[in-house]
Amino acid sequence: MNAFEIVGGKPLKGEIIPQGAKNEALQVLSAVLLTSEKVTISNIPDIKDVNKLIELLGDLGVIVNKIDRNTYTFEAKEINLDFFKSDTFRSKGGGLRGSIMIVGPLLARYGKAAIPKPGGDKIGRRRLDTHFLGFEKLGARFEYDKETDFFNVDASNLKGTYILLDEASVTGTANVIMAAVLAKGVTTIYNAACEPYLQQLCKMLNRMGAKITGIGSNLLTIEGVTELSGTDHRLLPDMIEIGSFIGLAAMTESEITIKDVHFQELGMIPDVIRKFGIKFELRGDDIYIPAQKHYEIETFIDGSIMNIADAPWPGFTPDLLSIMLVVATQAKGNVLIHQKMFESRLFFVDKLIEMGANIILCDPHRATVMGLDKKVRLRGIQMTSPDIRAGVSLLIAALSAQGTSIIHNIEQIERGYQDIDTRLRALGADIKRINAATAGH
Repeated sequence: MNAFEIVGGKPLKGEIIPQGAKNEALQVLSAVLLTSEKVTISNIPDIKDVNKLIELLGDLGVIVNKIDRNTYTFEAKEINLDFFKSDTFRSKGGGLRGSIMIVGPLLARYGKAAIPKPGGDKIGRRRLDTHFLGFEKLGARFEYDKETDFFNVDASNLKGTYILLDEASVTGTANVIMAAVLAKGVTTIYNAACEPYLQQLCKMLNRMGAKITGIGSNLLTIEGVTELSGTDHRLLPDMIEIGSFIGLAAMTESEITIKDVHFQELGMIPDVIRKFGIKFELRGDDIYIPAQKHYEIETFIDGSIMNIADAPWPGFTPDLLSIMLVVATQAKGNVLIHQKMFESRLFFVDKLIEMGANIILCDPHRATVMGLDKKVRLRGIQMTSPDIRAGVSLLIAALSAQGTSIIHNIEQIERGYQDIDTRLRALGADIKRINAATAGH
């Protein structure tokens, strides 16, 4: 087990290129199962969660060819459906949240699928009901086996229908879309998620021959087709990385340029960052963040404390709330961070408090941060990363802190961020990978 050792308090400088979007990758990689023809996908992040899904596709029988580190071709000519019953599938599928995404395509093309209960972050119970309620409305029959922890699904006769999703789940919407594109008749999905990842998936499917309208809205209409063809697809840059790097620049008083950000796809992220008083400018499609000694959180018009909450797109993404919470610790002013969607994502604040941050954890969903305005610096400590986003938040805190920090369980961080230590060192960060067993000795 590795750990990161970080000597903080050093300003960084330079350019950084965001990786491809992890959340988009898990969807579009699953979509290769919808056709027997070749699909080429580029800008794939080289991270554990994505690599596990690529490996799982290979185990299913997909012909996978690696063109370069971030580009692959996939041909799902013949799928080994018996693989679902193997112990290998149980262990691999159960350890990866993204494995749920292969169910929709397999139901659409083969009429049946099975999936072990997926794993992933420990950020509270993540419901799968939306996926299966959607499949059921399309005509699938499913059965959860408590003893084996497997979901078995039969969908030999999928038919288009009207579906009102019980929540605007991104993965749930994507899975139901992929099941519906080959179903007979017309499917209407209301309360659909409309994140850029979803829009990218829909555009890719349309290039493959699907008939999806309403892309970018919460009302999608899908006219079923009999088959799909191959295509080329390039992933968007990861908006969570972009937001993380802006927060890092503010915390460490660094001058950083983030390259090729697809600014028009960032939604509300730039507006929330501006509310924190963080300056940046758009140069072409690059974001330039100047070195900034201080930044001040706005109040509402009536003078009351700023409240930042997550919401389904086009609201503010929950994946950046942890980052904004850390950034607030060194701002001037106060903010209430309200994490509505997941009940355990704020539990890492105890580590920030230990580092010297001024935070009141109100309940599992809300934290009030009283900014220190950089008058009191955070101090380095030993800590453990509980999930991907909290891990990077703690990493940002460590890079801004005085002294040395050790972060354990960095495997969680590396599930979502490609070569994060190497890329930060290129900006001047003092970060190195060490053996966790010897850390602190």
